[in-house]
Amino acid sequence: MYAVIELQGHQYIVQEGNEITVDKVDTDQGKKFDCEKVLLTFTEDAKTVQLGKPFVKGAKVTCEVLETKKGEKVHILKFRRKNRYQRNLGFRPTQSVLKIKKISA
Repeated sequence: MYAVIELQGHQYIVQEGNEITVDKVDTDQGKKFDCEKVLLTFTEDAKTVQLGKPFVKGAKVTCEVLETKKGEKVHILKFRRKNRYQRNLGFRPTQSVLKIKKISA
């Protein structure tokens, strides 16, 4: 079974057993939490589809936080022509790796 969930303003297509990388979640490593913002659930052959308005009632996805790490560096270049001005900045966003334990619809 697949599900489309909304987590921190982003949408992810998930399946049981998948690992996804998302923006940092305020949950400790090794802890589980439920995501109840399920937008859509469907099976492999798409015979059973539940579409939420906006969320599917009674559906939830159980996730486990595997680790919290820093992502790849994001480069930001600020440039003004004819003034010989350029500024190069960058940062590494903090991300969490989640394992999808269970999808219940």
